[in-house]
Amino acid sequence: MLRFAPLARAAVFRTYATEAVAATSGKLTLNLVAPHQALYTKKEVHQVNLSGVNGDIGILANHVPIIEELKPGVVEVIEKDGKKNKFFVSGGFAAVHPDSSLNINAVEAFTLDSFDKEAIRAGLEEANRKLTSAKDAFSQAEAKVEVEVYTALQQATK
Repeated sequence: MLRFAPLARAAVFRTYATEAVAATSGKLTLNLVAPHQALYTKKEVHQVNLSGVNGDIGILANHVPIIEELKPGVVEVIEKDGKKNKFFVSGGFAAVHPDSSLNINAVEAFTLDSFDKEAIRAGLEEANRKLTSAKDAFSQAEAKVEVEVYTALQQATK
C-alpha cells in the first residue's frame, strides 16, 4: 500500500488548466492544415467548433489540453471580428496545447460552398448501393466509410 502513496500525492499537484491560463494571454491560435494546403497558419481566432469522435467540442482560449480524433463533419472557425468560416473535414486530429494553440490536421478540408448538393445525394445513393451489395468484409467496410462521409456532408450542407 505504501508504494502507491507517491502516485496519489503526485496526482494532487497536476494543474494543467491553471498552467495553460498562466501561459497565454487569452488568445486562441489556430493552425488548420490538410495535405493540399494550409487553411489557417498561426491565426488568432475567437473560437473553433469541431466534431470529434467523442462528441462536438467548442474550443476557446485557455481550453484544457486535449487530443481528439475528428469524425466527418464541420469545423467552424469564428474569427476575432465574428466572421464564421465553415469547412467540411472527412477526418483527422485536433490537438489543443497548453499555450492555447490549436492544431487541426485534416485528411481533407473544403469550404461548404464548394459542394454540390445533388452530387452529394447521388454519391450517398451509390454508397448505400455498394453497402447493400458488398460481398466481403473489406468492401462492406469501405462502403460504410463512404456512407458515413456522404451522410455527414449532406447534414453539413442543409
